[in-house]
Amino acid sequence: MSLAKFNSIIVLFLCQAVFSQSVEISGKVDSKIEVENIHVINKTAQVFAVTNNKGEFKIPVSLNDTLTFSSIQHQPKTVVVDKNMILFKAIKITLDELINELDEVVVGKVLTGNLFSDINNIEGNAPINFYDVGIPGYTGKPATQSERRLSEAGEFKPKMLLGLLGGSVPLNPILNGISGRTKMLKNRVELEGKEELMQSIIGRLAKDFFASNPMEEDLKMDFFYFCADDENFIKYCKNETDFKILIFLRHKYKQYMENLKTSKP
Repeated sequence: MSLAKFNSIIVLFLCQAVFSQSVEISGKVDSKIEVENIHVINKTAQVFAVTNNKGEFKIPVSLNDTLTFSSIQHQPKTVVVDKNMILFKAIKITLDELINELDEVVVGKVLTGNLFSDINNIEGNAPINFYDVGIPGYTGKPATQSERRLSEAGEFKPKMLLGLLGGSVPLNPILNGISGRTKMLKNRVELEGKEELMQSIIGRLAKDFFASNPMEEDLKMDFFYFCADDENFIKYCKNETDFKILIFLRHKYKQYMENLKTSKP
């Protein structure tokens, strides 16, 4: 065997070894809109990553792995890992904005579905709000029924007892505190807050999370309630980035799957 042929075999063998192993590649997502919190899923290896505020990410891949890029603002995109990505350990992806276009509709004689033209065609006066008359108004999130009841019940404080000496004291907070109604309403508000946060996480992250963390369909809701029961659920998931929430879900996923194994006869 000639030396040139032998060297060619060695080079081919080394290339095959490089391409067959898993490597971590650095990526960059470009878009005309927000590039943070885009989910990058290696569907072959069942691992995921989330882009930072610059659209950057890192993820382990092997040759011919399938990568999926998705977010609620972009059109999904799928890429197959090729030899160049492995050699340079880098990938650059451009995502297009997801635009939901509604068909034009005609309602009655004047409404077209175009907000700006319909405003000019509507007869009658718009209702007056607090801005029109210069009165400060609340523009935040409307309170739930439980939150309103808790506000009405008031909160008992020991200093209220001093009011008995002066002949004036708010009775509702004291009576509700003694009866346990205030505590019950607080627990109800907390449970509703957890439920709302959990549903928000499901709507944003469930599809991508289960793509890389497979689970039977009938167990998925039970898994999220398992997460919500964790005493750190609010701490790690409320007002946090998708990346931190996914890390928490991944941690709970491992616990949940271990519990399933130990509970089986």
